[in-house]
Amino acid sequence: MESVWLMPTLASVGGVLLGTFLFFFATTRGALIVRSWMPGEKAPDAHVYPIYSSMRLIRLIDFQPIIAAILLFQYDRLVRVMTHVMGKMDLHGKKALITSCAFGNVMPCVTRAALRAGADKVQVVDIIENELINAESKMREYRPSLEFFRADAAHVGLPDGSVDVNVLFFLLHELPNDLKNTVLQEACRVLAPGGKLFLGEFHRPHSWIMRLLSWTYFKVFEPWGLALWDTHDPMATLSAMPHMTCERRLAFFGNYQMIIATKQA
Repeated sequence: MESVWLMPTLASVGGVLLGTFLFFFATTRGALIVRSWMPGEKAPDAHVYPIYSSMRLIRLIDFQPIIAAILLFQYDRLVRVMTHVMGKMDLHGKKALITSCAFGNVMPCVTRAALRAGADKVQVVDIIENELINAESKMREYRPSLEFFRADAAHVGLPDGSVDVNVLFFLLHELPNDLKNTVLQEACRVLAPGGKLFLGEFHRPHSWIMRLLSWTYFKVFEPWGLALWDTHDPMATLSAMPHMTCERRLAFFGNYQMIIATKQA
C-alpha cells in the first residue's frame, strides 16, 4: 500500500529539486557561460546574473522565506549584527550607503537603523536599474530620506570620505576576482574617518561536510565565490588597507561571516 504513494511522492520531490537546480543554474552560472561564448566587447554588467536584471525574476525570487532558506536561516542573524552596531553609532547629520541592492529585508532594516541613529540620508547604488526600482518599492516609507542612483560598485562616483556607514551584503562572491579588491578599495575610499563598513559574505566552513557542500554549490552555481576562502579573503584584504581595523563574526559553523571594518579617525 505504501508503494502506491511513495514512488509518486519521491518522483514529485525529485522533479521539484531538478527543476529548481535547472532554474538557478540557467539564471546564474549557465547564463555567464553562454555570454562568454558570444563575440564582441563585453558590457560593464556582463558579470551580472540574469536573476538580478529581469524584473520578473526579481519579483519571483525576492521573497523573504526563500532568501532566508538560501542562507540556511542565518539571514536575520547577520542583519541583526549590523543594525545592533548601527544603533550604537551617532549618525546625526551623516550619510549611509548601501552598495548594491540585496534581496530580502536587509535594505529596509539597515535604512531604519541608520535613520534611527540620526542619519539624514541613505544612498543606494546598483549597476542594474531594475534592482533599484525593486529596492525603491520595498522602502517607500523612507522615501524622503533615500537617494537611488545607478553606478558600478567599483566606481560609485561619490566623494572621498562622504559616508559614515557602507553596507555590502553578499556582493563579493558574485564578482569576478579581479573586481573584488577594487570594490573593497572603493568601499573604503568613500568611508569617512570613524565610519564603518559592514560586509556580509560566505566564509570557509569549519567542518569538512559543510566545506564539501559549500564547495559543490560554488563550483556549480557561483565559482567566483571560492576565492573568498583563500586568495581573496575580504578580512585579509581590508586589514591590509591603511587606517582600517577589522573584526569578523562567524555564523552557522563558520559558513557565513559579518566583517565590521572601521576607518580610523
